[in-house]
Amino acid sequence: MNGKLNVQTENIFPVIKKFLYSDHEIFLRELVSNAIDATQKLKALSSRGEFSGEMGDVTVEVKVDKSKKTLTVSDRGVGMTADEIEKYINQIAFSGAEDFLEKYKDIQENLIGHFGLGFYSAFMVADKVEIITKSYKDAPAMHWTCDGSPDYDMKECDKKERGTDIVLHIAEDCTEFLEEYRVLELLRKYCRFMPVAIHCGEESVWEDSETECDKDGKPKRVEKKQPRIINNTEPAWKKTPSTLTDEDYKKFYHELYPMNFEDPLFQIHLNVDYPFNLTGILYFPKVRKTIDPNRNKIQLYCNQVFVTDSVEGVVPEYLMLLHGVLDSPDIPLNVSRSYLQSDSNVKKISSHISKKVADKLEEMYKNGREDFEKKWDDIKIFVEYGMLTDEKFCDRAMKFALFKNSEGKYFNIDDYKEKVNALQTDKDKNLCILYATDADEQHAYIAKARTKGYDVLVMDSPLTPHFVNLLERKIENCRFVRVDSDTVEKLIPHEDTIPSKLSKEEQDKLKPIIEAEVDKQKFTVVMDSMESDEEPMLITQNEFMRRYKEMSAMGGGMGFYGEMPESYNLVVNTNHPLIGQILNETDNEKQKQLIHQLTDLALLSNGLLKGEALTNFIKRSVEMI
Repeated sequence: MNGKLNVQTENIFPVIKKFLYSDHEIFLRELVSNAIDATQKLKALSSRGEFSGEMGDVTVEVKVDKSKKTLTVSDRGVGMTADEIEKYINQIAFSGAEDFLEKYKDIQENLIGHFGLGFYSAFMVADKVEIITKSYKDAPAMHWTCDGSPDYDMKECDKKERGTDIVLHIAEDCTEFLEEYRVLELLRKYCRFMPVAIHCGEESVWEDSETECDKDGKPKRVEKKQPRIINNTEPAWKKTPSTLTDEDYKKFYHELYPMNFEDPLFQIHLNVDYPFNLTGILYFPKVRKTIDPNRNKIQLYCNQVFVTDSVEGVVPEYLMLLHGVLDSPDIPLNVSRSYLQSDSNVKKISSHISKKVADKLEEMYKNGREDFEKKWDDIKIFVEYGMLTDEKFCDRAMKFALFKNSEGKYFNIDDYKEKVNALQTDKDKNLCILYATDADEQHAYIAKARTKGYDVLVMDSPLTPHFVNLLERKIENCRFVRVDSDTVEKLIPHEDTIPSKLSKEEQDKLKPIIEAEVDKQKFTVVMDSMESDEEPMLITQNEFMRRYKEMSAMGGGMGFYGEMPESYNLVVNTNHPLIGQILNETDNEKQKQLIHQLTDLALLSNGLLKGEALTNFIKRSVEMI
């Protein structure tokens, strides 16, 4: 029998090859998916009593024959009759899976194909394709051949076993798909959790010999070959959560990400059947101070077939830091299943996932506060990111977000406000929350604050500048002040002030002398009356300017501030004896030397003294000693 494919245009194959599918490697996923569908259909028919024969081994086989330049995908599923080939192959875009689902609506078998175009993806890599098939029905086996033109050839053949072989004669420009390692790479990427076993080649295993022993009498380890099964047909997300232990979840995590050797902190098992279908497991990794949403991404599946790990739109932005897998047949995909299309279901799924994450965190906080605190340092970036990007999540998280102070104690927001309210309310009735971004570098500033009875938070995530801005909007009459942004007396302004030992005239005389010895582009000299036993000079950085500059560096519409040069205040303690000594020094060189020494000490304590300036400071210090 000869005929023409029933298509609207003779240019259908160039369209398929160049435009319909975004990536040539998709062809193998499509063909294996079809083989899985054929097998699932047979299982469904058997369960209804419409197929009474022996199922036998239904493993799907993928075979590479480099000498013949062929790649074959074989199944032992329902097969096709001549009429079915005419209907499902010769009439392009009529999906067998859709037709089967319509006929057997009551059967809950998950079929993958919905578009009827998957088979034709074969022509992206093959210049000739054969179908050798025998139906489970009492019908002759058929052999269909097409060379990529609208012409095909179909005739009866002598295939004995039920099922279908799709034979691809690989084109000259696609010979990479004749390499077994490349085929395995694609199978492991797209098919490693498909619901029917997939066999490709052989693999070596080492076992104890039953007949040979070594010199110590122990069985020798011998190499044996066995069929290579590339997929796990029952991944953890398809199982009932109550049947899984923490070890099961960890084992599956490392199956998903074999190159990640750290265990996840905890996981959320999703299982939704209304108003949409969604299963999956989301893992909370140890994020700490690095944000890399491009590593170990969440994987999206459709009925256990890998679709993509670009899950923007399906997963809220802040959840991109999570790892794991989502599986939903309700997410609309294009024919290649490579790109997501935005619709109401996707928005519902995204919203539901966010709610489930908030539920889990709040439950952990309420039911195991101590354990939650132990995990907090590892998940705080994730929570902060969520609060910054999702208003609903932020409102929920205000209940369980924690602060950690410099003593390592944890507080929720309300408890912390109550703790510091008495001492850290300024003259304008604003609560001043002090924080450090690096407990080691800012240790001296923390120590000073604590001598005043103040408490200091450690807020050391890269999101801190944005996060404190958010908290200032969320918490009434509250401002956050970094502990090194001003002198300790001015961090929390009160009505009482310390009188200066230097008069206004003396300060006005001293200020230009010091300014002449410092970089005025970088430092602003500020005269301030502090306790006489505090440093003679110290470096501070304006909270507003520094915060917005840091926010600009991370992005977020603060470009103007990002363009501004680094600037600091050089605060001169007018009550320190050494400052009075500078003013009274008559030897110009000694005066300069003392200014440089005190300025360098202030820079050194802030980690700002480097290079030649540090070398000169050390040399000068030795000379002065």
